[in-house]
Parts: sequence; structure tokens; C-alpha cells
Amino acid sequence: MFNNKIRKSLVATALTGTFALSANVLATDLKALHQEGSQIQRAAVQSQEKINTIYEQSQELLGEYRQVTDQTENLKVYNDFLATLVADQQRQVNSIQRQIDTLEDTNKGTVPLMFRMIDALEQFVKADIPLRTERRSNRVENLRELMSRSDVQRSEQFRQILEAYSIEMGYGSELAAFQGTLTVGGSDMTVDYVHLGRLVLMAQSLDGEAGWVWNKTTQSWDELPDSYMNSVTNFIKMARREAQLEMDRVPLFAAE
Repeated sequence: MFNNKIRKSLVATALTGTFALSANVLATDLKALHQEGSQIQRAAVQSQEKINTIYEQSQELLGEYRQVTDQTENLKVYNDFLATLVADQQRQVNSIQRQIDTLEDTNKGTVPLMFRMIDALEQFVKADIPLRTERRSNRVENLRELMSRSDVQRSEQFRQILEAYSIEMGYGSELAAFQGTLTVGGSDMTVDYVHLGRLVLMAQSLDGEAGWVWNKTTQSWDELPDSYMNSVTNFIKMARREAQLEMDRVPLFAAE
């Protein structure tokens, strides 16, 4: 009986020791497990942080990619636009080159024409009534000088020739008076000239006592009778806007 108690006591002691050992082992395991859990949690947090960082970086890269893509598309559109401009400019260059190529042929025809027009104008001035002859002759000489200048464009040269012709046409339709010098009997005297187009050209002394008319047939000045002095005076006043325009006598006998 006593031995049974001893054995039970030893078993109980052994079980207690075993339980104590198991408790210690379990406590140690739980502690280790807790530490491992903490480490796993920290690793998970770190991993999540890395994931977040990588995601943010990927979003930034995606934004940059989209920006680069947009810029590439814009550059493509802009390059296409520049290509269109270059093509258009090339067409203009080609057109200008064709004009340059034909300019020489144009000049070959235009320049001789312009010189012939100047020659014809000079001959006309010499054959016409002596109306502002010096001024008109100087205009012809200026046109010849203009043709020799390389700094004046051909179009401007042609324009001035046409302008000279327009001025000549104007002389044929105007009533105008001006002062000038007339040679009479070998002496020069200042007179008032008046012309009615190219119909008649007359001159009168400044005192109104003498008058002359240009005779186209003889190419000389004929003295007018006294009966024409008032008419000549009236024409001079009308030309100077000093009198109303009205019909008056004109010595047409000298204009035949």
C-alpha cells in the first residue's frame, strides 16, 4: 500500500515535471512564434511600402509615357505641317524659277519696244508745235538715262515711259497758258504763251500790244493782226482761270 502511494507520488511528480517542462517549452514556442509573427508583420508592412513605392513610380512612369506619347503625336502633326509648308515653298520657288527663266525672253521683247517708244516720243516732240519743247525734250532724255540704270526695275522704266505718253496726250486736250521766251527779229523777248490743245499755239507780248501764232505749214511764227489781240488776251485769262470759259476767235488759218 505504501509502495503504491510512492509510485503514485512519483508519477504525479513526473507528470508535474512533464507538464512544467511542456509549459516552458510551450511558452518558449509561443514567444518565438510571437516574434516570428511580428517579424512577418514588419516584413509585410515593408513589402506593402515597397509595393506602394513601386506603384507610385509606375504611375509616374505611366504619366511620363503618356506625356511623351502626346509630345510624339504633336511632333508628328507639327512635322507634317512643316512638310506641307516646305512643299508649298518649293512650289513657289519652282514658279519663281520658271518666271526667271522666261524673264530673259520677256526682256528681249520688252526692252527694244521701250527704246522704240522713246524714239517715237522724241520724234513726235520735234515734229509737234513748239509747246514747252525744252521740258518735253528733257523728259525724253531722262527716259533714256533711266533705261541705262540697273537699279531701276524694268516695270518702273516702262511705267515712266507710259506716263510720258500720258502727259503728251494731256497737251492735246488742255487750255493752258505759261510764260516763256520768244525770238522775234533776232531778239529774245518774254511773252505769254497760250494753247488750245494742239489746235493752236499763240504768244502775246506782256503789254498785250503784239501777238503771234505758230504756223504749222511754214514751221514759223506769224504775227497776228490787231483784231486778234483781245481774243488772245481772253484765252490767256481763261487758261489762268481769270475769266469764264467762252467761245472766242481762234486764228485757225495758221493751223492748216
